[in-house]
Amino acid sequence: MAKAAVSSANVKPTKVEKKAIKAAKKAAAKERRGQLWQAFQMQRKQDKNLLPIMVGILVATTGVGVGLGFLFGGGLFLVTMTIFGVFLGILVALFIFSRRVQNSVYKQADGTPGAAAWSLQNNLRGKWRITPAVAGTTHLDAVHRVIGRPGIVLIAEGSPARIIPLLAQEKRRVARIVGDAVPIYDIVVGNEDKQTPLRKLNTSLMKLPRNISAAQVEALDTRLKALAGRSAQAGIPKGPMPAGAKPRSVQRSARRR
Repeated sequence: MAKAAVSSANVKPTKVEKKAIKAAKKAAAKERRGQLWQAFQMQRKQDKNLLPIMVGILVATTGVGVGLGFLFGGGLFLVTMTIFGVFLGILVALFIFSRRVQNSVYKQADGTPGAAAWSLQNNLRGKWRITPAVAGTTHLDAVHRVIGRPGIVLIAEGSPARIIPLLAQEKRRVARIVGDAVPIYDIVVGNEDKQTPLRKLNTSLMKLPRNISAAQVEALDTRLKALAGRSAQAGIPKGPMPAGAKPRSVQRSARRR
């Protein structure tokens, strides 16, 4: 049985299978290029400065490459530095494009219910355990729980008048479960004093000190989920709520599901 398993694992793909794999990779690459082009077109319409900035960067880096090529010998070195300048310009231009797209997305999502949960679940790098909407109100204010190497981070979004008491209540509840051994941080997402802007939320989490081990992160996440006294509030969105949508309409839709 063992020999059969080993031999089957070492079977090489046939020509047909190789061709299918190659075609699938080619199709995936074409789809990614199409998505990138669509994103560029959408951003270009919204951001009038995008194209001039990208072209300016490409021209500048190419000019620097040509200048260095002439300065240090010309000939083949000139060609090499020119090509290097072009590729460098493309890379820098793509980086600027991605940053401006990200800023545009955050600007549109800022202030909408569920925006913090969306940012955490889609843009937070590293091994974090994210549980959206562990507490909430009928007005779509929410407290999200994030567990990582810093400890437990409770993230609140919504009206400060409603969310501050809710955040304090959830913090006391978690403290009763985990005790004093695990640090508990709290962050209120917003643009007012002592609040963290949505676009800086993930960066703020990454800057927190590492206080617990990876094994403790897993254990904490399992324990808190097992001891959860109730499920997430019905109707609290897991991502930014569409513009113009009303909380009551969202709650009715959630109850129907």
